[in-house]
Amino acid sequence: MKLKKNKHRIKKVMILGITMFFIGIYLSFQYLENNISIKLNDSYENFLLDREYSNNTVIHSFSNIISNKKLVPYQEEKKDKASPIIYIYNTHQTEEYSSNDLFSFRPNVTMVDYILESTFESREYETLVEERSIKEILNANSWNYAASYLASRIYLEDVIKTYPTLQYFIDVHRDSLPHEKTTITIKDKEFAKLLFIVGLENENYQANLDFTYKIHNKLEEKYPNLSKGILQKSGVGVNGVYNQDFSPYTILVEVGGEENTTYEVLNATKAFAECFLEVVNESQN
Repeated sequence: MKLKKNKHRIKKVMILGITMFFIGIYLSFQYLENNISIKLNDSYENFLLDREYSNNTVIHSFSNIISNKKLVPYQEEKKDKASPIIYIYNTHQTEEYSSNDLFSFRPNVTMVDYILESTFESREYETLVEERSIKEILNANSWNYAASYLASRIYLEDVIKTYPTLQYFIDVHRDSLPHEKTTITIKDKEFAKLLFIVGLENENYQANLDFTYKIHNKLEEKYPNLSKGILQKSGVGVNGVYNQDFSPYTILVEVGGEENTTYEVLNATKAFAECFLEVVNESQN
């Protein structure tokens, strides 16, 4: 009888212990979600590089947090920025990539922003990532999705007033082609292909075109065929400007497509960042 009671007591303790374990995990995730600043810092960047991206679950989980990060007022989020020279934004913030792990989420193009920011700032190029919502601007003005470039223009005009030191502007998108057309293998690594777009219907188009060609040519030198080239757009039915009249250094880059994995996008983003900074450094010298 005593043995049965002991077994029953042990069983209760085990059930209680397992329950507390899972509660602890749940509360830990809640704390991380609500209290940790979501930003790709140098330590995380080094972790990815050291592991050669082998732990894709960690990368994807991090991407999920970024893609669902609450957008906050610009002035509150970026008080720590002094004199940024690079501004990264997404006219189409909700463009997503593949869900390719055990989780159901799909990381979006904002993931690229934070990888770029981390890379640039590790090389002492102060960078600003736009985190305010494009959708809020569209809703406030009763605009539809086609007016997204008008919405991002509002943020461009606003940010330059606060930070006149900004010189370079990168609008990150992704393509919608199938995986086989947006992926390339270079030295045994999978990359999401890059595509640049330049609108020809603005006064800065030649300067933007020249600057974009320098980046494309640098990519060709270091990562052959990673860049699919520069798509020059004008005429009826296209934007033709893409806010590139705002500055002669306004880049519109498509990083991969909707079927690309986080691993492929990460490799491509690092390659783009490397070549972009080399061009910037050369132009400044």
